[in-house]
Order: sequence, then structure tokens, then C-alpha cells
Amino acid sequence: EEAKMSRKSKRSLKEKFSLKNSLIKEALSEFLGTFILIALGCGCVGQAVLSRGVHGGPMTISIGFAMAVTIAVYVSGGVSGGHINPAVSLAMCVTGRLKWTKLPIYILAQLLGAFVGAAAVFGIYYDAFMKYSDGKLEVTGPNATAHIFATYPAPYLSLINGFADQVMSTAVLLLAIFAIFDTRNNGVPKGLEPIAVGLLIIVLTCSLGMNSGCAMNPARDLGPRLFTAIAGWGMEVFT
Repeated sequence: EEAKMSRKSKRSLKEKFSLKNSLIKEALSEFLGTFILIALGCGCVGQAVLSRGVHGGPMTISIGFAMAVTIAVYVSGGVSGGHINPAVSLAMCVTGRLKWTKLPIYILAQLLGAFVGAAAVFGIYYDAFMKYSDGKLEVTGPNATAHIFATYPAPYLSLINGFADQVMSTAVLLLAIFAIFDTRNNGVPKGLEPIAVGLLIIVLTCSLGMNSGCAMNPARDLGPRLFTAIAGWGMEVFT
């Protein structure tokens, strides 16, 4: 009887502890997922730009970034849902699939993950960055490298058109994500949902990417942009 009791109390302690820790686990999961997304995704852009097109181009970026999303969702999907995007987390809150109290934690984790992912890309390609532009980190001009990390509008793009572009592409992204994970719809075979999300990103970058680089994700853009501001590109990255 006593052994049973102690087992029970051990279990309830463990349960209490794991519940407290579940939010930490979810935050770590979002951090790691977004880190993978940026390290691999912006890594694709870095490889294409810094090799001046020898080791990549629009096609490798489109497919590579989409696969980065797929891997990121595999890394974090089981623990936190693998949102890796504040827009997705917000939509999950609005539809009652995520507690509102978790939203700021998720967003913070995503932002931090993206920031550290950008730092990893800069670290890995540091020598290439230095060689590319003689040690100068430029936002515009022929040797610009800031666009490796964040998305920048095409020269012709107006503010209104850019706003519409991001609203539209993010809306399509969310609509399709909800469809992919909807079991009452033509469900994707269990475990293959991240691959469907990857295919979705390929079509979005091929169709709605020209105006402003298809960010569709505040953390994916703001995290790395903050990194570039601190790492030597300066405040010009915000203007």
C-alpha cells in the first residue's frame, strides 16, 4: 500500500512538473523550428548570392526554402504544432486551437529562433561575406547582402501594393495550411503534412514572390532584419 502511495505521489509530482514544463517545451520547439527554417532557408539565399549565382539561383532558393519549412515543421510539429510563424500562431488563437496566453511566448520563441538562425548563416558564411564585398556589409547596390536575411521590396513597389501583396500571400498560406491539416477535408496521409506545406511554399514563391520576396511570416523577416541591424548593416535595413 505504501509503495503504491509513493508511486502515486511520484507520478503526480511528475505530472505537475511536466505540465509546468510543457510551455517551455513548446517554446523551445518553436525556437528550434524557426532556427532551422532560417539557418537552412536564408542559407539557400546566402549560397546563391555569395557565390554570385554559381551555387544557386531563384530555383534553388524556391525549392530549398520550401524544404527548409518542411524540415522545420518535422522538427517542431509534434511538440508545439510547428507554427514557426506568428501569423500561423495568431490564426490558431483566433480559431481556438491555441490558448491566447501562449501567443506572446510562441511569438518571442519564433523571433529568437529566427534571430539566432540568421546569426548561424552569418557565422557559417563569414569568410564569404568578407570576400564578397571587401568586408563592407551593404544594404543596397551591386554588392548588397542584407537581402540574404530579410525580404526587401522591388524598386517599383508602392507601399499599398506591398501591403496587399503580403496580405494576399499570407492569407493563401493560412487557408492552405488549415486545409492541409483539416481531417474532414481530403486529408494528407498522416506524417506527410510537412511535405504538403513544402509544396505550398514552392508554389507561393513561384507565384507571389516577385514583389517583396514572399515573407508571409513576421518572425522570418523581423528576426533576421534585427540581426543585420546589429551585425553591421546598420539601421538602413529598416528603411
